[in-house]
Amino acid sequence: MKNFIEELKWRGMLHDITPGTEEHLNKEMTRGYIGFDPTADSLGVGNLVQVMSLLHFQKAGHKPIALVGGATGMVGDPSGKSAERNLLSEETLQYNQQCQLNQLKKFLDFDCGENSAEIVNNYDWFKNFGFLEFIRDVGKHISVNYMMAKDSVKNRLENGMSFTEFSYQLVQGYDFYHLFKNNNVKLQMGGSDQWGNIVTGTELIRRKDGGDAYALTTPLIKKADGTKFGKTESGNVWLSAEKTSPYKFYQFWLNSSDQDSKNFIRIFTLKSKEEIEEIEKQHEEAPHLRALQNAIADDITVRVHSKELLEKAKSASQILFGNGTSDNLKSFSENEILELFEGVPSGNIEKSKLDNGLSILDLLVNSQASTSKGEAKRLIQQGGLKINKDKFDNVDGIINSESLLRNKFILVQKGKKNYHLVNVI
Repeated sequence: MKNFIEELKWRGMLHDITPGTEEHLNKEMTRGYIGFDPTADSLGVGNLVQVMSLLHFQKAGHKPIALVGGATGMVGDPSGKSAERNLLSEETLQYNQQCQLNQLKKFLDFDCGENSAEIVNNYDWFKNFGFLEFIRDVGKHISVNYMMAKDSVKNRLENGMSFTEFSYQLVQGYDFYHLFKNNNVKLQMGGSDQWGNIVTGTELIRRKDGGDAYALTTPLIKKADGTKFGKTESGNVWLSAEKTSPYKFYQFWLNSSDQDSKNFIRIFTLKSKEEIEEIEKQHEEAPHLRALQNAIADDITVRVHSKELLEKAKSASQILFGNGTSDNLKSFSENEILELFEGVPSGNIEKSKLDNGLSILDLLVNSQASTSKGEAKRLIQQGGLKINKDKFDNVDGIINSESLLRNKFILVQKGKKNYHLVNVI
């Protein structure tokens, strides 16, 4: 068995740990779990730290368990929150957890013998747990003073918090107790903002059963520039291709700063210490080639999506920033073209005008790609025009319907990176 704690340490993934945890893990195969919030139908890149924790846990010979909070998702965790969360229906939560399960299967091995990964849902043990029974069997073991001392509670008292959210740590604590009692789970892991909730579980196990249970947390990821990890100007970065395209996902990692990349390659890939040090050496020798960013983006995009979608993302990057060809461009779907050129200037032209052939100068002016025929003529004469990534150097040239991409678009490129998308209506 590999030393799980040592693995987390050198990767910069260990924040807090209860005494005796490392000794216990080195002694025997241990069942450990992490809870996931099912309030979205996809995990985000922010969840990847916990997913990778479970993956390293399994690779160290232990049994990883992902708890999908079907019950706690109906309540709302106050940790790190400034306001009450909207509560979701049971049907929505069930759909969300199935989507998340499908994503977890890309990382964890659910069929490898005694340390196969498992998914559990706390709704299964809470759905028939009555309120009076809960406060009698659980509530009496944890004092209000103990609960009030938690940062997740203290930080919200001034503006008020509901009893629902105040009781959240008891509910999460009982999850650990239930898994300890019924599934022989000895360890709970999570982000550092979960420490208070996690140790409520170890305390409940100690007080209610006299048992020994363990806890560890990973640091919250912060970017070097102080902005929040996992977000871009357009919002969260998701693992779902429907919510964040493989191209945007790939670009998210590719655009990481050098300083962030040194952390990300340790946290989000399975590369060994030696491999990482070699990539860092290559990066230092030729920073402009961005060896670190490319290694991270390739590794994570393949794992989350596929090799095929990674190549598609690279092809899209070539079209926008490199030497992409018309063949690359023609392989993209209508939605992919719209997404790839989201935000670039655009103009419309009627398809009937193309059916009989339209001069290149009229196309550029009518679609607002050029302000005048004189400007369009100079662009062509200076060799600065490409149509659908192919060089166009004939000022008397004709464009017809054969030039359409997906029967809807013509891509005009002026210079190296100045694009204009013509919508054909």
